[in-house]
Amino acid sequence: MREIPVSKLKTNFSAIMEDVRKTRKPVRVTRRGRPIAEIVPVKKEEKRKSGLGCMIGRMEIVGDIVGPIGAFDNWDYRTR
Repeated sequence: MREIPVSKLKTNFSAIMEDVRKTRKPVRVTRRGRPIAEIVPVKKEEKRKSGLGCMIGRMEIVGDIVGPIGAFDNWDYRTR
């Protein structure tokens, strides 16, 4: 594992991060020769599947889903 002092990390942060991304090799950050942190590449993400159609065959529609939800004649409402 490559080691770099924290002072070098401060001055070359973006270049070091890009190197970790490209090479997929971690870098250990040191202060006075002692390790204080490690920069590791993220794990490769799996390709996400589309959310469209993910519930096919898992539910059943029962009744009328287009008509009104209730009889408005029985509601008690007053207008001002």
